[in-house]
Parts: sequence; C-alpha cells; structure tokens
Amino acid sequence: MTKATSPAHEYSGKAPFLKNSLRNQPDENGRFGEFGGRFVPETLMPLILDLEREYSSAKTDPSFQSEFDDLLEHYVGRPSPLYFAPRLSDELGGAQVWFKRDELNHTGAHKINNCVGQILLAIRMGKTRIIAETGAGQHGVATATVCARFGLPCVVFMGAADVARQAPNVFRMKLLGAEVVPVTAGAATLKDAMNEALRDWVANVHDTFYIIGTAAGPHPYPEMVRNFQSVIGKEAREQMLTRTGRLPDLLVAAIGGGSNAIGLFHPFLDDASVKMLGVEAAGHGLDKQHAASLAGGRPGILHGNKTYLLQDDDGQIVEGHSISAGLDYPGIGPEHAWLKETGRVDYTSATDAEALDAFQLLCRTEGIIPALEPSHAIAAVAAVAPTMPRDCIILANLCGRGDKDFFSVAKHLGATL
Repeated sequence: MTKATSPAHEYSGKAPFLKNSLRNQPDENGRFGEFGGRFVPETLMPLILDLEREYSSAKTDPSFQSEFDDLLEHYVGRPSPLYFAPRLSDELGGAQVWFKRDELNHTGAHKINNCVGQILLAIRMGKTRIIAETGAGQHGVATATVCARFGLPCVVFMGAADVARQAPNVFRMKLLGAEVVPVTAGAATLKDAMNEALRDWVANVHDTFYIIGTAAGPHPYPEMVRNFQSVIGKEAREQMLTRTGRLPDLLVAAIGGGSNAIGLFHPFLDDASVKMLGVEAAGHGLDKQHAASLAGGRPGILHGNKTYLLQDDDGQIVEGHSISAGLDYPGIGPEHAWLKETGRVDYTSATDAEALDAFQLLCRTEGIIPALEPSHAIAAVAAVAPTMPRDCIILANLCGRGDKDFFSVAKHLGATL
C-alpha cells in the first residue's frame, strides 16, 4: 500500500511545490481571499510582527521541529489512532464510518497540539507569562498543562456561564496551577473571554504571550494554529492509506472557531476526490438561537480578523448559542470563510437535540463517550452515511472526549448526578 511521504508531525502547512495549491494560503498579508488580515490596536502591532517573524524562523529551524515532534510523541501521545466503527456503520447503514481519535490525546482533546507549538514559541521569544481564553475548557486545560510542564504562570479567561457548565475542566485548570478568571460581560461565554484576554494582552505586552486556541484572530494566528493542528490530517492521511490503500471519500468535523476541522481538512485540500463537511452548531434552530456564523452570518471584523460573523443590521455582534460551550463562538476562522466562498468545503449544521442524540448513539454503539463538540459532527455523519454506498469511507474527527460534559448532558437528559 502507498504511504504518505511527508513526516506525520510536520507542521508547515505550505505546499510551494504545487503552484496552484489550495494549501498555499494565506498570502503575505495574512489574507485568505478577502478574509483574515490583521486588525489590532497600535500597542499590539509590534508584538504581532515579532510573533510573525519568530514563527517564520521557527518553521525552518530543525531544533524547533525536533522538540515539537518529541513532545507530540512522548507527552501528547501521538499519533492518535484511526478507528473503524463497525457497529455504528451497521446501525446507520450505507458508508463505513471511521474516526480520527484525537480525544485520546493527553488532556482529552485536539487542543494540546496547538498549545505545545505555541508554548515553544513563547519560550523562544523570552515571554514569561501565558494567557489564554477558553469556552469548553479544553483549550484552557491544554494551556494550563503546557504551562505546568514548562514552569510558566498561566491565566485563563473563561465566560462565567461556561465556568458554571464546565466545572470539571475549571477544577483541572486550577489543579494544574492556572488562575481561572470568570468573565461576566456580555453573554459570559467564549467571545467575552477572548475580549478580556485581548485587553490583558494590550496591558502586558512586555512579558505576556497569548496562546489563542482556535484558527482565528489576527495574522499569523489562523495560519499558525492551522499548521500546528494539521498533524491531525497528516496522520489521518498516512493512516488511511496504510489501512485501506485509499483516501476517504468524505471528511467531517465540528466547527466553532474551526481549529480541529482545519487541522483535519488542510492536508487533503488538494485531493479533489476527498469531499469535506464542516458542521456548525445550530443550537435551538437556525431561525432561533444558534452559533452557525456561515449559515446565518455575514462578513465583518472581530478579534483581529475579517470573517463571517453573527451580527445584527447595525453590525453589532449577536451572541451565539450552543449546548456545547466550545461551539458558541459568533464567528469562524477566516480560512473556513474562504473555503466556503471557494466551494471547496461544504458546511452544514446540527441542533442541540441532534447533537444529544448523536452523543448517545456513539456511546451505545461503540462504547465511546464523545464531547458535545464532535457530537455535532457525529450527527452530520448519521444524516449522510445512509445516503452513501457501503464501499464509501467517511472519516470524522473525534476531537474531544465527553467526561467534561457529563453534568450538562445529564441535566438535558433529566438525570441527576
């Protein structure tokens, strides 16, 4: 069987040997078509430019690559398994369902991949204090984890509503030595946590590094996070060729800001035979409260980049809603906005109720308890698999495990813990 030739942990997303490659984005200005860019206060611009220079240097530094690879293998536990789900496939009928099992990473989600890369950059730049934002808590846990590993102080901003519904992860962060700062402004969720983190960064540029958790924010963050997370797709590509001798027919991943999805999709963008489906959070319904910015939003600027946003007629941000704390961001990473516009990736959505059904379906059929985030992707898989022949392969990213969501799920199912 044919094997992929690139190193599984190579994080540089560029493909300069293919002149017209879809992977050769963003441009030198950090733009994915009309999206992306860099919209930050004057105070932050020197730091952002320093980060861009340092990241460009690190990409070509073998010692940086070697330390990144070593930590992913021996600390994170990569490569994560590629798993064929036989009972789920039989239950749904139609296509074979496979999972990239990033919920088996250290800390229980894909977030740790990016945090390893960014903490190495922070140390390289001489920064001595780390801040982060978090919604579901998995990025906060991953940031606190790498800070504990390298002995750096860590402050995590988290919406007060998310603090309440993600109590296990709040406790984990505190055990790891992080200071968790509840944010009460706005809807007290992920957007508001990111606002507070940016305010802190502006006030502490001299010693602070901001580890952004999703493929959004000012350039170079969308490119940088994507490249660190592309280990998911690079491994999956090699594993699928080894296991089946072919590439999957369809990739599926949940999308909030979009880091786990772009991490899976990016290494496959030039494979025309591989279709891709991103799944946003439809909440209570696209005509009610939801967090599906591609389905229900329009282009605007938030948190340093231009992308699709939920906004009213006056351009004010509309609060997103999802049962999943990690998907209720009212925007999306700029590369996803560009991929939607170009038509390379299709985007759909799943409601809270559909995600809960999918959560229980995977528990029942495969003995795997997923997080509520990938439960949205599983809901989409459940809808599309029966429409495809049995010899087709669907590969979904299982980007997080469900122990963090026990209290939320129990509440919605009427159970008492």
